[in-house]
Amino acid sequence: MKRIMLRIAYDGTNYHGWQIQKNGVTVEQRLSEALLALLGAETELIGASRTDAGVHAIGNVAVFDTDSRIPPGKFAVALNHYLPEDIRILHSQEVRTDFHPRHCDSMKTYEYTILAAQREIPIFSRYSYHVYRPLDVEKMRIVAEMLEGTHDFSAFCSAGGQVKDKVRTIYNINIKEVPFSDRWGDNLSGILEGGEVRIRVSGNGFLYNMVRIIAGTLIEAGQGDRTAASIREALESGDRSLTGPTAPPQGLMLLGIQYLEDL
Repeated sequence: MKRIMLRIAYDGTNYHGWQIQKNGVTVEQRLSEALLALLGAETELIGASRTDAGVHAIGNVAVFDTDSRIPPGKFAVALNHYLPEDIRILHSQEVRTDFHPRHCDSMKTYEYTILAAQREIPIFSRYSYHVYRPLDVEKMRIVAEMLEGTHDFSAFCSAGGQVKDKVRTIYNINIKEVPFSDRWGDNLSGILEGGEVRIRVSGNGFLYNMVRIIAGTLIEAGQGDRTAASIREALESGDRSLTGPTAPPQGLMLLGIQYLEDL
């Protein structure tokens, strides 16, 4: 028996999240169906990140055990044959038999994309959150610095989170502004001002809706409705009512998981 690790990309628009559930189609369900079609047997799949409905990924991780003779590196191609177009295995490899994608030391990186413009642009609608009011990116960066480091992030966790220990470490929050002119030249000059604002967050783990609440809070800071002092108060109190709204899921993408120990 060998353990195979998959690196998975998907558009989460049409799925009720990662984890199998009774009330909707999920990414894990489609992967399990593909494994059944390929291997001819029910196969347990263990995922690293249980992304919510509508959230995307280009670097989620899952493992399964098999005695198949298919070479480990060939599972990516073989499984893609049975998967819908909005789910793809980017890479497959053999890992040690006791490797668990959620219980190993790792660094996860998420990115939240905001479309800051007076008008919506259709090609962004599936992968960003549209805000009409301008964002002051420098103010967002000042507030983001307060969140870096090791803290109790109870104030950044939605009700329904099941973990008791809410201490996490954020290694870095990088906020990048991409004006329309950088992407499309002067084609929108005089027609539409604005662009994308991308919030990239890396940490050792995240609570339920934590990155989306961080994004909602930083948007408020960028619109002048929140200060760094308010973040300090929220962290110290652990009071969810002192942080911003949970930003919509379509702006969130799991970029990747870097494991800090041998596979």
